[in-house]
Amino acid sequence: MSARKLRVNFKRFGILAAAIALATLGLAVRSTMAQDEESAGIVFSKNATSADVGLPIYPGAKPHKDPGSDSDAARLGAWGGAFGFRLAVMQLESSDAPAKVADYYKKALAKYGTVLDCTNGGAVRGDSSNALTCDEKPTKSGEFVFKAGTKQKQHIVEVDPNGSGSTFALVYLWIKGD
Repeated sequence: MSARKLRVNFKRFGILAAAIALATLGLAVRSTMAQDEESAGIVFSKNATSADVGLPIYPGAKPHKDPGSDSDAARLGAWGGAFGFRLAVMQLESSDAPAKVADYYKKALAKYGTVLDCTNGGAVRGDSSNALTCDEKPTKSGEFVFKAGTKQKQHIVEVDPNGSGSTFALVYLWIKGD
């Protein structure tokens, strides 16, 4: 999943994700985010933090809302038994150039393993079905896309040019089960 696909109206996306999760999982709701085999729950929030996405906030960055969006961040999740997902997204902006922001996040992502650079289409890395892939190339000149982790625990950063500065999305996606 790319960060670009996540840049949608968070309210619509959250309601749809919650409805799908409830319909497919048929779970009792609990307020904890525990991920063990015996727990179940669902969460939808317009708030996400750097701890939720697992990445630091770029120095001097501030929240960024896309036109028509009602939020600059979101946290969604549904889990139970052997299946579940968690998604945290933050959209930010900086007056620094995209290349500078991209370099910062390429280094920050390294704590999750080898960083896959999808900016130019990137190659598949790793072995087996757990390897990350680049789903699509950036569509804008000057755009950067990086991924680190595994298919089950992905950290994604997309940096776009915005005038003389940058907008960027920080994404954490956790998937349990098939």
